[in-house]
Amino acid sequence: MNDRTCIVSRQAGSSDELIRFVAGPDNSVVPDLKRSLPGRGCWVTGTRDSVEKALKRKLFPRALKAEVQASADLPANLDTLLVRNALGALGLARKAGSLVFGAAQVEKAVRSGRAAFVLHATEASPDGIRKITNARHAVLHMDGPAIEAYKLFSEAELGLALGGTNVIHAAVLSEGAGKAVEKRVQALHRYRGGGSPDSRSMDQATAPQDDAAKDME
Repeated sequence: MNDRTCIVSRQAGSSDELIRFVAGPDNSVVPDLKRSLPGRGCWVTGTRDSVEKALKRKLFPRALKAEVQASADLPANLDTLLVRNALGALGLARKAGSLVFGAAQVEKAVRSGRAAFVLHATEASPDGIRKITNARHAVLHMDGPAIEAYKLFSEAELGLALGGTNVIHAAVLSEGAGKAVEKRVQALHRYRGGGSPDSRSMDQATAPQDDAAKDME
């Protein structure tokens, strides 16, 4: 296997699609999200299902060539770590002026094509999501960029990360660090199986019926 081959599926992938693990000083299995920790590493497709399979099949000791002990909490702890990384990146985007929140501001950023992606809190109402989804489809229909939407964080998590209260809708702008922030959000989205209440099912339920405006997520 090459250095970026999943130890579960035995399929090669890019560093954005896989998660690197190393043996910690205490012989634990440590996720290396920045891919910078020293020592021998192994790679697992960046989904919770793949990590759980690697754990169940006891693949980490063989791949790392060490008597490591993978905690049963590894999948849950990794989810928490990915959430922390994504929210931290969102906080930096806010400080850099690369983020707006509030339904009206988000819709404006989407329609202007400035939004790299959109976030909806898990508590967001269908009506609030529908207006922004219609704006995303309208931009796409006019040959603008495909602006994706994610529903991964609670209102409280978004409010804490973005320094505001009642943050239900937010958009990271395409200029500046927008795309770099989206990579961390996508990593969490991928880890959770790529499916959330705001992915295909909700977008299809709120999208315009015009075939040319089909969602690209």
